[in-house]
Amino acid sequence: MNTTTPARVRRGPTLTRAEIHELFSRLRELDPHPTTELEYHTPFELLVAVMLSAQATDVGVNKATRKLYPVANTPAAILALGEEGLKRYIATIGLFNGKAKNVIATCRILLDQYGGQVPRDRQALEALPGVGRKTANVVLNTAFGEPTIAVDTHIFRVANRTGLAPGKDVRAVEDRLLKVVPAEFMQDAHHWLILHGRYVCKARRPDCPQCVIRDLCRYKDKTTER
Repeated sequence: MNTTTPARVRRGPTLTRAEIHELFSRLRELDPHPTTELEYHTPFELLVAVMLSAQATDVGVNKATRKLYPVANTPAAILALGEEGLKRYIATIGLFNGKAKNVIATCRILLDQYGGQVPRDRQALEALPGVGRKTANVVLNTAFGEPTIAVDTHIFRVANRTGLAPGKDVRAVEDRLLKVVPAEFMQDAHHWLILHGRYVCKARRPDCPQCVIRDLCRYKDKTTER
């Protein structure tokens, strides 16, 4: 009878292909149809909401847009409000002065160059005032169904902490995710990772005991039940 203790399999710092597939399978089972928590009905409403969400919470943005959109939810209508008029609706959001300026400038460009429509093109989106790569990725993914991943603070943390797609900056993480996320999960990966980071893999104290991927995760300092 062999009583030798089997050797423990040494795991590398990053997840294997099989583990990545299992990770997203579990997240999909938990939430089959994930979406943004920003409230919107049109690509333009989403664009404005994402522009307003920089260094602000989705809850705070939604409170403001619930008052703004019934009054003005098109480029022409918001442009008609003017910068000072727009500020009255978004004054509760951080950095609202700069955001109002960018939204008004963006509305003018959309009307002058795109017939009031949001372009389905990364270069065109990133050329809009106040729209960077992350915002463009959110709009392309959520409004137009493009398989993009917008790396925010939550995705950056989850990708590095779990060993899914480690990277020193958001672009490195994004590029790695685009390489390792299986095609069948690419469309929704963005939302799964954001929601996981927001509610489970939190910055200060991750809720590891309630995490559905804790056995796959490479994080060394997992929390335990109090």
